[in-house]
Amino acid sequence: MKIENSAASRSWWQCMLETPAGSPGALSRYTFWNGVMYLVVGGAFYLAPDMVRKLLFMAPFSGHEEGYMRLVGVAVAIIGWFYVFGARTRADSFALSTVADRIAVPALLLPLFFTGQMAAGPIFAFALLDPLLALGAYLIWRRQGKAPH
Repeated sequence: MKIENSAASRSWWQCMLETPAGSPGALSRYTFWNGVMYLVVGGAFYLAPDMVRKLLFMAPFSGHEEGYMRLVGVAVAIIGWFYVFGARTRADSFALSTVADRIAVPALLLPLFFTGQMAAGPIFAFALLDPLLALGAYLIWRRQGKAPH
């Protein structure tokens, strides 16, 4: 018996690009656009590290710092890629997992600033933005009425 729509009968691209039927909810749309933002920010870090350095009020690069900035850009863009594709699944579990990882960001980054290992600009940009984006996702989830009362 042949199953018409099995993964074996579709290409890798078809499987990767498929989305559930119907309209995505507010939480999925929010997560999708957060992913797009991460892709753009990661691209800026990778393609224009000196511009990002200036925007974050960092000292001029020396040694391998420009390469490390590009490495951060790759990591941020990959996170954005996963947010975009995770949002396309429309699974609340994916969107809520982004709340958990974003809340951890300040706890992981602030010690780098306080020990003098990194400048304030990039640390505070991520340490402030990520929890705010997490709060946005959490509030959207609560507003959808799916949270226990």
